[in-house]
Amino acid sequence: MGALLVQKEGWIMQLVGKVALITGANSGIGFATAQLFAQQGAKVAMLGHSPADIEAAATQVQQWGEVIPLVADVTNAEAMQAAIGQVMEKWNRLDIVFANAGINGVWAPVDKLELQDWNQTINVNLTGTFLTVKYAIPHLKQQGGSIIVNSSVNGTRMFSNTGATAYACSKAAQVAFTKMVALELAKCHVRINVICPGAIATGLITATHKYDLEGVGLRVDYPEGAIPLSDGQLGTAEQVAQLVLFLASEASSHITGTEIWIDGGQSLIQG
Repeated sequence: MGALLVQKEGWIMQLVGKVALITGANSGIGFATAQLFAQQGAKVAMLGHSPADIEAAATQVQQWGEVIPLVADVTNAEAMQAAIGQVMEKWNRLDIVFANAGINGVWAPVDKLELQDWNQTINVNLTGTFLTVKYAIPHLKQQGGSIIVNSSVNGTRMFSNTGATAYACSKAAQVAFTKMVALELAKCHVRINVICPGAIATGLITATHKYDLEGVGLRVDYPEGAIPLSDGQLGTAEQVAQLVLFLASEASSHITGTEIWIDGGQSLIQG
């Protein structure tokens, strides 16, 4: 990829000259990453499915650098191809892709989980990742680059969230996808890694739809908190953004096909 480090006001900007695409960029981890990338010198394409939300988010990030808002449904092949085409028309290159868009979806006992709810979770989380990567790859191959996939502790190292079957399966599949693609893209100097956040303070937690879970599964209590490193406090989107920056930058130039858990030790005691 070639590293260009620029010092500004006493700190190093690690992404100068790079163009980054972030899906699900209007809030939470995606928004925090967009802001950090812009502060680090990258040109940032922020993609979301709501025009009003992504426009508002992009306006906030523009104070830090050059940003464009993109509107697309990550499950729509034509829309994703067109959105990435807009990035190329604007900046004529693509170096970093953060496949972040996802949903928690419906959590319910497997015999109560509706097919439409299963399909929606798989489509957004897994097919959305596939389409994002698929249409970005031809442009990343031109000079090399980095892809980061946002998975979860669920389905990768933690299986105690009863009812999260569709979600956990989609997240486990993202890890397998990353490892398969890593070998395929290595000869093109394109790296791909996957992050597995634990409980992070974002709107995704409150957006989870749960039903018929009373009395299902095993109850486990953690009197000292379920997140050992932070005394039970949730992680922040900004902490996750720092990990994404590391994987996007030259600091991780020899890392590919690797999952990294960022959960304060949560999945070690809740697995």
